[in-house]
Amino acid sequence: MNLFQLRAFDAVAREGSFTRAAARLFISQPAVTGHIKALEEHYQITLLRRTARRVELTEEGTKLAAITRAMFGLAEEAQVMLEANRQLLTGRLEVAADGPHLVMPMLASLRARYPGITVNLRLGNAQETLAALLSEHADIAVLTEVEPRKGLHLQALSESRLCALVPHNHPWAQRLKVSLKELDQVIMVLREPSSITRRTFDDACLQARVSPRVLLELDSREAVTEAVAAELGVGVVSSVEVSHDPRVTAVPIMGEGLVNRHMMGCMARRRDLRLIQAFFELAPGG
Repeated sequence: MNLFQLRAFDAVAREGSFTRAAARLFISQPAVTGHIKALEEHYQITLLRRTARRVELTEEGTKLAAITRAMFGLAEEAQVMLEANRQLLTGRLEVAADGPHLVMPMLASLRARYPGITVNLRLGNAQETLAALLSEHADIAVLTEVEPRKGLHLQALSESRLCALVPHNHPWAQRLKVSLKELDQVIMVLREPSSITRRTFDDACLQARVSPRVLLELDSREAVTEAVAAELGVGVVSSVEVSHDPRVTAVPIMGEGLVNRHMMGCMARRRDLRLIQAFFELAPGG
């Protein structure tokens, strides 16, 4: 069993690229290719498929990747533990978040306190963020409305309220609040049904028997803002996501079920690692 070959395979499986795997391991791309070729030839197995756009795992490769991720994940935990003895002067933290607004202030605090720590931040929707944490592609995740589960440590961060996003010249723009019932039959532009904001809004509308007219479904907060600014309809955003765009105004929506809970999470068995612990301490109330 050649650990160099397994390490090369694990890097390609994680990165989905020979080039990025080489950069991760600080070796040349031909060296990575050679290690994996030797591994496949020795065991007479195909682990990877090379396509024009990326590298894909075969069925056997997927099974091996689960093993190597666990193997080298433990090695990385050992490295993190040893780095703690250097007073967090250096280190690397993988962070995932379902939006930038809550995580950015914490990253700023981390940089101010531990300037030698490198952070890799990946932003995605709620499902992608949770998946990154559970697969240990992220050390820490900032999440919205995630349910407790075995093996997952969660810490409350804050709550937010859904707001109606309207053009700056809309009659509601001067109001302090709008009731959920006022959105009945209103033309709206909303996030895709899988987003947390949309799910919360749809559930609240269902309970209140409110039926907005959804004109557009969009895959980003930025797209919703642009659609509202173009006066295509009323949007919905979380109060923690409100931008300072002068073209639009966010007005809190009053009603039941319009509040979301935001949390920070990590795998429970890794909660006491010094680097992860340091990030948790930066959270409000941490």
